[in-house]
Amino acid sequence: MATVQEGLEGVVALESDVCSIVDGVLRYRGYAIDDLAANVSFEECAWLLLHEDLPASAEAAAFRRELDGEWSVPPGVIQGLHLLPKGVVPMAALRTAVSLLGHFDPEAESMSPEANHRKAVRLLAKTGPVIGAFDRIRKGLEPVPARAGKSIAWNFLWCLFGKEPTATQEKSIDVALVLHAEHELNASTFCARQTASTLSDLYSAVVSAIGALKGPLHGGANEQVMEMLTRIGPDADVEAWLDQALARKEKIMGFGHRVYKTGDPRARWLHEMSGRLTKGTPHEAFFRTSERLERLMASKKRLLPNVDFYSATTYAALGIPTDLFTPIFVLSRTAGWCAHVLEQYGDNRLIRPRAEYVGAPDRVVTTLAKRG
Repeated sequence: MATVQEGLEGVVALESDVCSIVDGVLRYRGYAIDDLAANVSFEECAWLLLHEDLPASAEAAAFRRELDGEWSVPPGVIQGLHLLPKGVVPMAALRTAVSLLGHFDPEAESMSPEANHRKAVRLLAKTGPVIGAFDRIRKGLEPVPARAGKSIAWNFLWCLFGKEPTATQEKSIDVALVLHAEHELNASTFCARQTASTLSDLYSAVVSAIGALKGPLHGGANEQVMEMLTRIGPDADVEAWLDQALARKEKIMGFGHRVYKTGDPRARWLHEMSGRLTKGTPHEAFFRTSERLERLMASKKRLLPNVDFYSATTYAALGIPTDLFTPIFVLSRTAGWCAHVLEQYGDNRLIRPRAEYVGAPDRVVTTLAKRG
């Protein structure tokens, strides 16, 4: 009998040079996440993931020119967003919009490396404006087109709010995008690679990944963190709330991670960012509640925050609606997904695991007439 690893925990499914998590250190192509978050823009980070090393000055400038040529969202995609029923959740809308983007890409079915790189750039440029367009449409506002010469972070905030972001706001989103850009063979990345392994197109692979990220046990956790903090309330007895929640065996969102035993390195960056952005604002109370909850979870359950925990108060302090937290994850992780899909295409083998059958033993069919 084969050994079943539930949730594929500990199973090494493939080799990759995109990302590593060793002894609690997250690295993109060999660069530690702390080094990247402190020193590179998201555009440089995306180039690194797609091209295997950080760009030289000329390459960085050329990449920004590529993005400038791809900001525009096809009118058919905007029309599709207008046709969505009221109440559609943003991740479902984004899943549909990315699929629509494939229909308007003349290279959608081309499998050449050059075409796939161009499709990756298009997705990186258009995802932020698509998120902004959806949010504005559902509020009865007209979408705002992205501006050339601006960063992915800047254009995301511009297309969302329709006003120029401050340097602090732009930098905060930019760092958050770097932190979320890649995370080895997580659930959504595995879905992207599995779809790509059938030699389906890049858009289909990314749509598969979005479907996986939509779940509350993956990308959707950051939204649930903010909802949890709201339920606790700014003036509550946090320890009493936690004790009651643990007694009910509730999952405390934003804590623990399967591959980090000494803490998620990304959480430290978001903790500092959240404290800075919420200071002196109504959201500071949520930040203080978060810190109290962090200390209590460490003492009571020996669990530490993951990337979702402080990203919730960070995004809330920037005025971003709670149900757009996970779409921001998509905006960032598209870089990592595309890097993995390109790697899969480069040395492909169909991903087809087996299942251990535990159903009924051998049975013999009787005719319908004899089954009563």
